[in-house]
Amino acid sequence: MALSHSFNSRSFLFSIPWTLFYFISLPLSVFGQNSPVNVECPSSLQGSDLANVVQDNFLGISFELSSFDTLWGKSPLLMPNAMQNYLANLRARFTQPLRIRIGGNSMDSSTFVPDQTQMVILTDPNAYYNDVPVNFGPTFFDVLNAMADNVGEMQFMVGLSMRDPEHDDNVITLANAAREMLGHRLDAMLLGNEPDLYAGHGTRQGYTISDYIPEIGQLLHDINSSSTQEVQYANFVGGPSVCCDWNLDDLFSAGLTQYPYKYYTMQHYPTYSCQGPTPQNTNISYFLSHTNVPTFASWQQTGVQLAKKQGVPVLMTEYNTVSCGGSNISDTFAAALWAVDVGLQFASVGISGAYLHTREYQVTYNLFDPPTPQTSTEQGWRTGSPYYSALFLSEAFSPGGSIVVDLNIDNSTTNPSSNVAGYAIFDANGTTLERLALLNYDGSQTQTFNFGVASNITTKAVSVRIMMASSVEERSDISWAGQTVAGNGDLEGQQNTVYVDCRNGTCQVDVPGPGAALVVFGGSSDASGFWEGNSTIAGLGGYKSGTTRVRVSSVDVLWATVLVFALRVFI
Repeated sequence: MALSHSFNSRSFLFSIPWTLFYFISLPLSVFGQNSPVNVECPSSLQGSDLANVVQDNFLGISFELSSFDTLWGKSPLLMPNAMQNYLANLRARFTQPLRIRIGGNSMDSSTFVPDQTQMVILTDPNAYYNDVPVNFGPTFFDVLNAMADNVGEMQFMVGLSMRDPEHDDNVITLANAAREMLGHRLDAMLLGNEPDLYAGHGTRQGYTISDYIPEIGQLLHDINSSSTQEVQYANFVGGPSVCCDWNLDDLFSAGLTQYPYKYYTMQHYPTYSCQGPTPQNTNISYFLSHTNVPTFASWQQTGVQLAKKQGVPVLMTEYNTVSCGGSNISDTFAAALWAVDVGLQFASVGISGAYLHTREYQVTYNLFDPPTPQTSTEQGWRTGSPYYSALFLSEAFSPGGSIVVDLNIDNSTTNPSSNVAGYAIFDANGTTLERLALLNYDGSQTQTFNFGVASNITTKAVSVRIMMASSVEERSDISWAGQTVAGNGDLEGQQNTVYVDCRNGTCQVDVPGPGAALVVFGGSSDASGFWEGNSTIAGLGGYKSGTTRVRVSSVDVLWATVLVFALRVFI
């Protein structure tokens, strides 16, 4: 038996059962049904799985520097309401700081200018679109801090260039400014962005691992020698941020382990569009098969396991569907399902955190886009499908830490005809099964999943939230827990949780095709284990670009909400 429970910030105005909307909103084809799939879960974990504990802020967002001011605003007084809401939606669902990384090729080629008053100034209008250099000033750090003040605590990762280590004065200036201005919010500085591509891109001719290793030592020495305070660089250094041609284990063998890194980092995409569309980067079927996910996520598995023996966490500081700006599949619901699947797979193979990457205006894999780069303070933002992946993953992990296990349901790791995937999410001790993530890649058929309730769970019921769309090609009509993201980054609609009573120790959860379900054990209509509430923190509308921002009181927002509702009903 399934019951529906909803939360809506406008619930004082109306309350309509979500189940009515749920069935009305589904296309007729969804009412088709595949044969049930049985989900077998271990009662507890042991051995190597116990080492793979991730925190509830596992999911982070990665930004390219060159377009940062078009997304976060040009000053603390001009931060777009939409971006505040987009980030607040995620931050509200974590007990720990939201992870933010600012880097990319543009950070690697840019210059920090301490006396520059503008946040970002483009310095080469003819630059290659995948590597746009800028000058940026201290306002950059002011905006980071202001956003964290408004949204809630964040931890920032900032890139340091390795392109010209013989002339590292500006890198040192940037490092000291970051430490001084960000303080405890500085999580790490990443030394170099994809140095394994320096040679191939012509950035540094003939550049190899043997060149890279000693340069790390020299840069760290120079940074510490320049500091006015005693600083241990192990507290903030990350790298090598490789993506393609170098392996972590080869870097370890060459001497990277002599430096006390806080994190080892890497970046990865399954394909690229640097030379335009190809059969490979426009193949949506790749992103609809779980068989491709373990291989992709385990790309550096030897190095990840060696890092674990050293006690150094490994982060995937950049991932998405198609590098060099995406392709025609990157903004589809298929991409959203894939990003959830891969994020959970990263957690299962020992990655401690993963950052979905977003770039400049109209890059197809973006999580969000302003109306135009010049009007980001106005409403009318576009929400990309990967943002819904971020919402799903922001609720997938427990505050006390989680261990994720791929359940290989329906032999989905090796069976190319399987349309499902499933993960068990245990507590940090591996003794209690707390959540399940169930994915249905089928484009039209609902999938029933049958699973048992462990004996150590007293409440024989589960709470379920669904991420869904009408088709795998859908780009805008997507929802998480019954809500869609509006043009100001705010979640619209009722926040819905379905409660399923489990009969005779067995639960049945239906996942629409296509869709993904997050299941919490021990749920009831009084305590679901999900985050509930209204995470919108900024005004209902934007404000005209170039104008001074005016703060709006909560009373004004309340009356505006009432007015908007009245207009929708009576006009």
